[in-house]
Amino acid sequence: MAVHHHHEHAGASLAHAAESALVEAGEQWTDMRADIFAVLATFEKPASAYDIADLVSQKRGKRVAPNSVYRILDLFVTTNLARRVESANAYLANSHPGCLHDCIFLICDSCGTATHIDDDILTMNVRAAAEHAGFAEVRPVIEVRGKCADCG
Repeated sequence: MAVHHHHEHAGASLAHAAESALVEAGEQWTDMRADIFAVLATFEKPASAYDIADLVSQKRGKRVAPNSVYRILDLFVTTNLARRVESANAYLANSHPGCLHDCIFLICDSCGTATHIDDDILTMNVRAAAEHAGFAEVRPVIEVRGKCADCG
């Protein structure tokens, strides 16, 4: 397995890395985007847009619509600030937003934990197979379901 090494950010370092990556992508780091990212980064398990909207609403003292949160989360996924767990329609902050690569999630059916691993050779092979089949703009989404070591 080819392991992709990178610096894992947390706390203020993660917020700064996310802001830098978003600005480098030509987007603005607004107060709303900062609030949504800050809340997203507090979750250890995949969070829904509704969970995030509730906490951002509490933080701001006024209701934030989940649709607004979805739009920002989609931007975060596009700019590599967040990862979307497709099978759960939920999101996790990317702890290394300046590092572009595909992600593989190991999702525990018991506790809901989503562990992200990198295997660039595996995802390159998936991309190559899809391109060979005529697909363009391939974005592998690989999720493995089972029980984590704690629940197994």
